[in-house]
Amino acid sequence: EAIVTAEEAKSVVADEVLHLPQHVLMSGLVNLHGHSAMTLLRGLADDLALMDWLNNHIWPAEGKHVSDAFVHDGSVLAMAEMLLGGTTMINDMYFYHGAVARAGLKAGMRTFVGCSILEFPTNYAQSSAQYIEKSLAEAQEFAGEDLVRFAWAPHAPYTVSDDTFRTVVELADKHDWLIHCHIHETAFEVESSVKEHGKRPLARLDDLGVLNSRLITAHMVHTNAEEVALAAERGISVAHNPASNMKLASGCAPIQAMLDAGVNVGLGTDGAASNNKLDMFADMRLGALIAKGFSQNPTDVKAYDVLKMATINGAKALHMGDKIGSLEVGKQADVIALDLSAIATQPVFDPISHLVYAADRNQVTHVWVNGEAVVQERVLTRLNQAELLSNAQEWQQKIMAK
Repeated sequence: EAIVTAEEAKSVVADEVLHLPQHVLMSGLVNLHGHSAMTLLRGLADDLALMDWLNNHIWPAEGKHVSDAFVHDGSVLAMAEMLLGGTTMINDMYFYHGAVARAGLKAGMRTFVGCSILEFPTNYAQSSAQYIEKSLAEAQEFAGEDLVRFAWAPHAPYTVSDDTFRTVVELADKHDWLIHCHIHETAFEVESSVKEHGKRPLARLDDLGVLNSRLITAHMVHTNAEEVALAAERGISVAHNPASNMKLASGCAPIQAMLDAGVNVGLGTDGAASNNKLDMFADMRLGALIAKGFSQNPTDVKAYDVLKMATINGAKALHMGDKIGSLEVGKQADVIALDLSAIATQPVFDPISHLVYAADRNQVTHVWVNGEAVVQERVLTRLNQAELLSNAQEWQQKIMAK
């Protein structure tokens, strides 16, 4: 393995040589927060507030249709979309964890399987104890797999009890798992916590020992200066989801303040039911733009900042910064190539500017995960596109039939 100059490359003997003269080669993108299986619910319920969207549309649909097959098929569809768009790793959160892991292995995508925990029953489990028990059992099936890791995913402070959070912290330490949780997504969540617990969600979780370097917090929209400082002090990571936050009108997280405080901030798409596309290039652009629009400061969240959020910061959040997130000798080969020869990305004064503000995911031509080519000349190598589309249409018919 080596990274060499063009002149040095002339003396390298290789089994295969690719000429990509108009391309940028870069590290694969890390999607720090998603619900892959929810791709099968894309466009089912739009233009609604979060709690209305969840309680009256998404959770009822999940109650009728979510199964091992649903999760596997939805996850594979999502991973195909992400890989074609240059995303090589997903930090997922859903149910039927073995199905998510199998989907990742089938697609050849690096996958963190977030094991959802709730206090109320779903198709997957009946109690928080059963969610935990089933998660541990399913994780055992994939021990030793290079591309698959497991994490605890207590859904949110408003759906998980104090006792369960304490148990999750103990289990995270015992099994060396990360913790992935929705936190401070809406103003309603914060207000409800103050009424029920006498404190804001982050303060409650800090009292329970949840805030440490294992924690990845999704959203963190309604976060004050004191909480930003606490996040930095505890070493937690934040998954910023600009498209989902805008679409659900949750608000805009204070990302520049977090970066200034030294908080590790990554980027996520959230699920296709609330985005509605799993497009990290679109989210990079939006993440940079809305930060400037909300603060009215054009120097906030620069292109380089948001590119780091989508790559090395996400890798660091997943405790994989020594393995992925940048192109360096000794790291695992998660690499993507983008063709910048299109009219929309010419001329090229600054490639980083183009990657964030001008490039489109459809300009991704090649994707390697762990050194394996999973996309070649914009074509998936492991997955059958016709089969994916047929499967998606079958699920659409089932869901429409109620």
